[in-house]
Amino acid sequence: MAGDLPDYYFRVRENGAAVFRLDSENRQRRIEMEQIAVVNLRSGEVKPHGLHRLTEADEAEIARWAEARRDTLAAREIDDIRRAVDHLNLTTQWAQSRATDAELDAVTDDLLLAMHDLRSTLVRKKADRMDRG
Repeated sequence: MAGDLPDYYFRVRENGAAVFRLDSENRQRRIEMEQIAVVNLRSGEVKPHGLHRLTEADEAEIARWAEARRDTLAAREIDDIRRAVDHLNLTTQWAQSRATDAELDAVTDDLLLAMHDLRSTLVRKKADRMDRG
């Protein structure tokens, strides 16, 4: 297994990751993880951990990971939106065919407000795009 290990491990956090350098080339053949940095994706900041100095290879690998992570998060965000559309359709079907009066009373106001807010935002954004285009 040790030969298959990457040189770095990224422990994902809320807005970035803790970066570790992996080492299995020791007498005990144990995997050692040395934290070398913390990455903040939102600000783009990379802070070396403790007194560690990042090498060019460290910085290049962190930049590569950050770009790949941003791509992954963007793809997930679009997928979540597409799922929301599916959920809206399923909710419409539920309301039309299976919901009881009590169930509808429990969710109608929340759904109407959320849909009104979404519709207002989408219409405004579309008008802005049309004005620019």
